[in-house]
Amino acid sequence: MDMGVSLALPPTVSQLKKRKKSPKGTVSVQVFKGRLRLCWSFQRQRYFLYLELPEGKTNRIVAEGKAKQIEGDMATGNFDRTLAKYKPQQRVSSSLKAVDLFEKFMQHKAKRVYKRTLEKYRALLGYIGQFFRGKVANSLTESDAGQFKEWLAERLAPVTVRERIELMRACWIWGAKQGLMEANPWVDVLKTVRVPPQQKPKPFTKEEMGKILAGFKADRHYAYYLDYVEFLLSTGCRTGEAIGLRWAHLNHDCSVMWIGESVSRGQRKEVKTNRARFVSLTPRLQSMLSARKPLDVKPDDLVFPSPKGRAIDDHNFRNRAWKKVLSAMNVEYRKPYTTRSTLISHALDMGNNPVMVAEMTGHDVKTLYRNYAGNVQSRPRLPELFDA
Repeated sequence: MDMGVSLALPPTVSQLKKRKKSPKGTVSVQVFKGRLRLCWSFQRQRYFLYLELPEGKTNRIVAEGKAKQIEGDMATGNFDRTLAKYKPQQRVSSSLKAVDLFEKFMQHKAKRVYKRTLEKYRALLGYIGQFFRGKVANSLTESDAGQFKEWLAERLAPVTVRERIELMRACWIWGAKQGLMEANPWVDVLKTVRVPPQQKPKPFTKEEMGKILAGFKADRHYAYYLDYVEFLLSTGCRTGEAIGLRWAHLNHDCSVMWIGESVSRGQRKEVKTNRARFVSLTPRLQSMLSARKPLDVKPDDLVFPSPKGRAIDDHNFRNRAWKKVLSAMNVEYRKPYTTRSTLISHALDMGNNPVMVAEMTGHDVKTLYRNYAGNVQSRPRLPELFDA
């Protein structure tokens, strides 16, 4: 054998892979199912951009140009992680009416939001139809948006106007992603909506709570709700959390409850913050719940059903039972939801740890103090600088 001749061995699979790997910071053009796509890595994350262009010489030039744009953005710190900047521009509709755009947006949201939320969309759709009529969505200017805001302000409360303008802005953002919109006239208009501060309802005093419970106990029509009302006052639960409470959510001796679901207008959903919590109950509540627990109870049965065995309708309860009893007992009217701030305020006044109160009621501490601490002891107190 001629020792001066070396035999080249065929490359291994790993060697082939190494050869094909693109240098760091580069974007490669690939063919996937007959169409071009871009592939690259940035900060340990893999990206693919599907160009919807068939393989061909001209289209490859377009793809390479897009690849160079992405490489430049990665090198200069201008890379768009959402890839919206690099996606092919879709043809914008020039005849889509504003009311039709919002209807499309509403259909898109229908599977993602609850029925009560969808009611807000439907109400706003009616306003859009009234105000803009057949006006094309892409023709709306910031001036048009501002006039619509002022028109809504004549009909709705400031906080509701803000919610509706936020929905309009979200609609146009969605429309732009779908290639239906060119500009969003609602962004700066939203900044002009001012919601004035409102004085929060006063928590019930201990004397008022005693009157409320005595009023329900003595009322021959609404005594049925006595336990439900005491539970609201004693736990600070959101109304829907109390309505949706099942026996499966209580342990065997009713000393601990789990709160992770809520019922609103007959629809069961997760709690507002989407964070479940466990709460240890007082001996009084434990005794009350144990006493009302049926012998043949089923885990999914409601703890506080309506007289007809269904979920309590909070509107009916407020307008019929709650208002009547408070009026009869000469207690200043506040909504049933005030039972929540009542528990929080009294717990803080009694020296309970704010972090524990927040955990017990499903809040963060800052929100708890800002929105619910309503008793005198919970408020900031000015120092006394002068002698009496």
